[in-house]
Amino acid sequence: MWAVRLTKTRSQATAACKAGHVRVNGERAKPATTVRVGDRVVVKGGDRERIAVVRTLLVKRVGAAVAAEAFEDQSPPPLPRAEQPAAIGVRDRGAGRPTKKDRRQIERLRGY
Repeated sequence: MWAVRLTKTRSQATAACKAGHVRVNGERAKPATTVRVGDRVVVKGGDRERIAVVRTLLVKRVGAAVAAEAFEDQSPPPLPRAEQPAAIGVRDRGAGRPTKKDRRQIERLRGY
């Protein structure tokens, strides 16, 4: 996953495997799971799911152009920014420190 840039770091790839967010051919993958050409790898992370079918095997991390050719991306397209739900209780950047009234509204939204 790290070599083809599905995750940013090796430790993130390992953590995703240990947490059960990675499946190879429908089965939960361990960090040392070997993949073969034609395997379907599903990675759940954040708000989207990445689906990749292995085309070629890589021994080490390579450039982005070569890494993109190593797998076929079958992921659904991400939602446009306008359609993504807004985070609850997030203030606009540069809005300053919340007033006591604002703070109470934020706490009420968060369920405190």
